[in-house]
Amino acid sequence: MDGQIHTNGCENFWSLLKRSIKGTYISVEPFHLFRYLDEHVYRFNNRKMTDGQRFLEAAASVFGNRLTFAALTGKHLPETC
Repeated sequence: MDGQIHTNGCENFWSLLKRSIKGTYISVEPFHLFRYLDEHVYRFNNRKMTDGQRFLEAAASVFGNRLTFAALTGKHLPETC
């Protein structure tokens, strides 16, 4: 990036975010808004990549990392005998 930041870039980001929420997600709970915002920050910062390239980058970053049910939900599975 060349270090130049303009108001139009900020307006573009918020316009894309609002359009996505209204068109794709339809409704967003305020509690989860930061997650949608993180997704769009990633997409905006990598907007010169194709969808396929973004997918491959995201998939590569997941490789070797394990997400457990307890970590995902904040709950623990009941113990079975």
